[in-house]
Amino acid sequence: MIKIGLIGAGFMGGTHSACYESLQDIGGFKVTAIADIDYDRAVKLAGKFGAKVYSTGKELIENGDVNTVDICLPTFLHAEHALLAMEKGNNVFIEKPVCLHEEEACRLLQMKQETGAKVAVGHCIRFWPEYVYLKKLIDNKTYGRLISGVFKRISPRPLWGWDQWLSDGKRSGSAALDLHIHDVDYVRYILGIPVDIKGEITSIDGNNEHIFSLYKYEGAVVSIEGGWDYPSGMPFEMEYRVRFDKATVIFNSGRTPSLILYNEDGTITQPAPEQEFNAESEGLGGNLSSLGGYFNEIRYFLECLKNGDDIKIAPLEEGIESFRLIMREIKAAEK
Repeated sequence: MIKIGLIGAGFMGGTHSACYESLQDIGGFKVTAIADIDYDRAVKLAGKFGAKVYSTGKELIENGDVNTVDICLPTFLHAEHALLAMEKGNNVFIEKPVCLHEEEACRLLQMKQETGAKVAVGHCIRFWPEYVYLKKLIDNKTYGRLISGVFKRISPRPLWGWDQWLSDGKRSGSAALDLHIHDVDYVRYILGIPVDIKGEITSIDGNNEHIFSLYKYEGAVVSIEGGWDYPSGMPFEMEYRVRFDKATVIFNSGRTPSLILYNEDGTITQPAPEQEFNAESEGLGGNLSSLGGYFNEIRYFLECLKNGDDIKIAPLEEGIESFRLIMREIKAAEK
């Protein structure tokens, strides 16, 4: 039995909780413990599972009846808790970005090697239906080679985080690391490490609030934009536009239809990638409109644990390589 300890009962912890609720029919796992410094919030989530409540993540790791730890804490607390969980013998799911500093990355990799823990990182875009669809087009060369791509992720200011931690670059890494990393990770996932990187950053009060990057590949170029410096009334949007030899595919989460394929012969189609799960977010807040990729990544993680399989889609090593790439990008932009 997979016994899960969920650390963090805020926006993302609530999202993961909703995923576990929806997955209970598959069996083989149970949420046995939940921790949060907001004890009442933890109690509310724990009531859905009959889980024991702890005041801190460290207390849960030390005393909880768990063998798997799901870390949904602010980024500056990720590495510390993941290291403790692995050292205690647990498998681990860590929300993205996996860490803030290279030293943390090295320690995490070393601890995983020493303990043999299975560790996944929450790069949910790898599991989002429209992005899964795009990867299949690229892998199968359905419309020939990829010539160019534009990826964008913009958001109103993230005021929903505990203690305004998202707005503090020293605790979140700012928009460049927390928000923009979704597309950086995905582009690396589909195309690998770029030959060259150029970038520009808009900073407010020392925090990187908006970043524009250009990735050069052999035979292809990709631009990536990410920022959360918009007013609260402006909607969150994630978007891509990818040009192939024989077609162009466009996705925009804020439009209907959200996914359109323009063929070279002038015809237009509306692909409908399988929505494995698309439940409403149940008022969890943030910029979430459906559980989509969150549900799919949690289900994949549980299936890997149940079957004893290695985590291949978003393991710790992949999360760290994307962290390293975006740190390289930030340095390029700051120059």
